[in-house]
Amino acid sequence: MTQLTAAGEQAGPAGEEARTPGPVTSTTGPGALPETGLAIATKGLTKRFGAQVAVDDLDLRVPHGAVYGFLGPNGSGKTTTIRMLLGLVEPTSGSRSLLGMAIPQQATVALHRVGSLVEGPAFHPYLSGQANLERLDAADVLADPRTTRARIGTALERVGLSAAAGKRYRAYSLGMRQRLAIAAALLAPRDLLVLDEPTNGLDPQGTREVRSLIGSLASDGTTVFVSSHLLAEVEQICSHLGVMREGRLVAQGTASEVRGGGTVSLHLVTAQPQEAAAVLTALGVQSVTTHAGEVRGIPGELEPEAIVAALVRAGVGVRSFTASSPSLEDLFVSLTGEGFDVSG
Repeated sequence: MTQLTAAGEQAGPAGEEARTPGPVTSTTGPGALPETGLAIATKGLTKRFGAQVAVDDLDLRVPHGAVYGFLGPNGSGKTTTIRMLLGLVEPTSGSRSLLGMAIPQQATVALHRVGSLVEGPAFHPYLSGQANLERLDAADVLADPRTTRARIGTALERVGLSAAAGKRYRAYSLGMRQRLAIAAALLAPRDLLVLDEPTNGLDPQGTREVRSLIGSLASDGTTVFVSSHLLAEVEQICSHLGVMREGRLVAQGTASEVRGGGTVSLHLVTAQPQEAAAVLTALGVQSVTTHAGEVRGIPGELEPEAIVAALVRAGVGVRSFTASSPSLEDLFVSLTGEGFDVSG
């Protein structure tokens, strides 16, 4: 589990002075300022490992208060991007900022307001959940030992682990382990959570628990940046989406904007498929095909009501008619060339 600071030290609660960002004067050079209104912003972020380009010219835009789903097949550059955002890996080129503060120039201030879970939780197996959090908190030079117990109690309650606080970590389920890792990220006030595959390996119940937790954090105003390959999870919790393919960002925007990028198609069921196809073609419907009483096509700007009316006027019996955008799975396959896990 990677926690919170560029130096690899777990960050605890920041005082008021630490939580107040100083002036930002540069991201990559003189006069380069992070964008305002964004919890995460990158410009031309690139990472090469020898001849391999892991992340290529990445421009992320994550608004404050968003639940941003960062999607892509394995090897598409998601974890490398997260590591660069948190200052764990230096980019080859480009700039990045968190909460309006440049990384690494203001990492000490910015990362105390960021909670993170990268590549799974790691705790002492024979210590209880509470004892593990106490050790993490004690390692934080900014943590106030007078408030340790109260802050740990609040974090455990927030993730629904109060009743299991005294239970050894080795006896925790996968879902409980993920929630404890998120509790560790919440030992101090956080404005941004960065979660790398938080439901990886979880059963459906564990996935629902973590999904519910992310929703509750977002409802309190925390920005959540979540890397995932579970489309069902993304559809239910994310307000914004970014899709990676081979290190490049191929789509980004609100969930509705990204989904709206697909082509609407129509599906008609009729006993007169050839006659229906002729009517649709005459109307200007593109890519009309027929098969076993079904007719499909791309209506373009044509309204569904006008299409159905034309079919009825031509004497074509319409058993069912559907005009729909592509599913999220279809859209991602078209963007990335690979399938995704839609369970969750």
